[in-house]
Amino acid sequence: MLWFTVWTVLVLATLVGAFFLGRHLYRSGRALAAAVARASDVMAELAERTSELTEAAQDAVHLAPVELADPAAARARLAETAVATERRRAAKGARREATFRRWRSFSH
Repeated sequence: MLWFTVWTVLVLATLVGAFFLGRHLYRSGRALAAAVARASDVMAELAERTSELTEAAQDAVHLAPVELADPAAARARLAETAVATERRRAAKGARREATFRRWRSFSH
């Protein structure tokens, strides 16, 4: 009779432990499924945004082919590009100087 009680308790304890383990695995699986669903949504948004940005980048930057048959036109285009670069550099320097002045006004 004693062994019957011991084995009954062991079997019941094993069943209770299996229940708690199964419940834990079920809840973990549900949480994993929710995380995978969220990751899928984020990846879909990322793919959509990437395609939008790719299209915008292709539309925004249209580079004309360089015609090298006429060196004078190529030199003129190079000079125009150099002027535009210098303007951008000067504007960047002015913005940087304004930022430094603003920073100095806070620290002095």
